Amino acid sequence: MINTESFEFDSVYHIFSHVNGKELIFREETNYQFFLKQLDKYILPIADIYSYCLLPNHFHLLLRFKNIEGVNIDEEHKYLMKRFGDFLNSYAKAFNKMYDRKGALFLNAIKRKKIADEKYLLKVLHYIHNNPVNHGFANKINEWKHSSYYSYLNPEKESKLERSEILQYFDSLEVFKNYHESNFEYDFLNFE
Repeated sequence: MINTESFEFDSVYHIFSHVNGKELIFREETNYQFFLKQLDKYILPIADIYSYCLLPNHFHLLLRFKNIEGVNIDEEHKYLMKRFGDFLNSYAKAFNKMYDRKGALFLNAIKRKKIADEKYLLKVLHYIHNNPVNHGFANKINEWKHSSYYSYLNPEKESKLERSEILQYFDSLEVFKNYHESNFEYDFLNFE
């Protein structure tokens, strides 16, 4: 069962959402690019993003919410949910206009799981980066270009991801790659 507890500042979450129905939320390359642009605009001001994966019918994010000055502790969840709502609505409105469609693009609720410890954090990271292989969109993890995995393999390139916090768990880039190429059982994580 997916935990629907409130969002909290300075906490790490695995966040994901699926398309409403059997459509696609990413039909072409420009859709992926626009989604990331909107992610930068709406979510980067409130969160450090550790990883993401965009698939034709759903997406995954791993992030830590920042501690936002001036927001009452009782209003944290409402404030953060509004930013996520604005983010997804901005994408959906542009998508609907581009493809002359109407109605909700995403399922109503953003699914989320709070990450409580290092071991769970690393398993979620592995899961997110391996999602294209798990769903049959790629044969190997490095073949899918719509995830943050490639950014981690090229740490010399500038990125808006908070890579340093994740890379501290790995002795080298080679260890990071080997970890991601290993097989895990995800059943206890209850992601979907």
